Amino acid sequence: MIPRYARPQMVSLWSDATKFRIHFEIEAHAADALAEIGIIPKEAAAKLWERGRNAKFDVARIEEIERETRHETIAFLTHLAEIVGPEARFVHQGMTSSDVLDTTLSLQLARATDILIADVDALLAALKKRAFEHKYTLTIGRSHGIHGEPTTFGLKLAGFYAEFQRAKARLAMAREEIAICAISGAMGTFANVDPRVEAHVAAKLGLKVEPVSTQVIPRDRHAAYFAALGVVASSIERLATEIRHLQRTEVLEAQEFFAEGQKGSSAMPHKRNPVLSENLIGLSRMVRAYVIPAMENVALWHERDISHSSVERFIGPDATITLDFALVRAAGVIDKLLVRADRMKINLESTHGVIHSQRALLALTQAGIEREAAYNLVQKNAMRAWNGEGTLLDLLKADPDVSRAVPAKSLEAMFDLDYHTKHVDTIFKRVFGES
Repeated sequence: MIPRYARPQMVSLWSDATKFRIHFEIEAHAADALAEIGIIPKEAAAKLWERGRNAKFDVARIEEIERETRHETIAFLTHLAEIVGPEARFVHQGMTSSDVLDTTLSLQLARATDILIADVDALLAALKKRAFEHKYTLTIGRSHGIHGEPTTFGLKLAGFYAEFQRAKARLAMAREEIAICAISGAMGTFANVDPRVEAHVAAKLGLKVEPVSTQVIPRDRHAAYFAALGVVASSIERLATEIRHLQRTEVLEAQEFFAEGQKGSSAMPHKRNPVLSENLIGLSRMVRAYVIPAMENVALWHERDISHSSVERFIGPDATITLDFALVRAAGVIDKLLVRADRMKINLESTHGVIHSQRALLALTQAGIEREAAYNLVQKNAMRAWNGEGTLLDLLKADPDVSRAVPAKSLEAMFDLDYHTKHVDTIFKRVFGES
């Protein structure tokens, strides 16, 4: 975790203090269930809550014990016994370390996802606001980076809105899959811990039980979870890439907010660089980088090993912290984005009308000219327009083969930019509903 790219709420979720607090809650809820079915005294379960509920677990003390035991869960239980006293002998009855560690990780990932979903909601709100603001702001659409046909900037943003709606749905599904509790004991057989204990802990923590835990929660769940984060990161990169391209000097249709006093270059005072979008692309690469280790964690040996453990200590905090920061930054970029409708108009007109070539092609075919011949007629004149020999409209009017088929006034009507916005409302209703 790099503090530069981290927000306090998500960082706190992954702190040792939070982790050990969750460990305690798992053990205390399990003790309640064990007491209810008569395995341990109810007084012992009550004492555990009484002395541990508001206790401050000493991370340094746990680390000190671990240096001797070389076992983190035992170190925690030893420290818990120091706090609780003799009743601590009833803690962890029939349980194994993975019951605590895996359930803790599941809860942390589920809570992290709640933060991420809220982040996506903020980004969606920014995209929706700006999409409606520029619903009919005409701009050029590009394929292969080359001018294609007109679109609107609002439609661009509506496309991203729809994509991040899917991102939100993916995160919700990922949360559903990862919010899992396993309290099944060694080898996952429940030989020494009753399944009712697992059910009780799961209910208290808002989790579902793992049908077959094999002592650990199967890591295909975690692989799917981190894959979902990777897809969301890729959507952020697509958004950031669009902004970077639009901010290029030759295009300049949109710009990141540039604050008073901000500097773009140590050498060139004129520079206004898309640094936030570039940063978002780098952060997206990092989130995706955690997907492959999560995939490789799936193939554990037999009922369990701990090859996944060190990996998850990295990727759990880092992927969620990084994605949280990136989503919030992306929302800020969109909210403050400077949209240059004046530059969009200049760019629309810069290619001398060639962006209307398809309408001319269709008109010629509807006038009875074979499609290949019609294509060649329009392309010939479009290439001349590209070369600066005139506008496509004037060149088509002057071409006798074209003018014989399509009158000049009909040609002129085909160069109306508003023609391309006639279904914007339909698309917006598909994306945003009737709002």
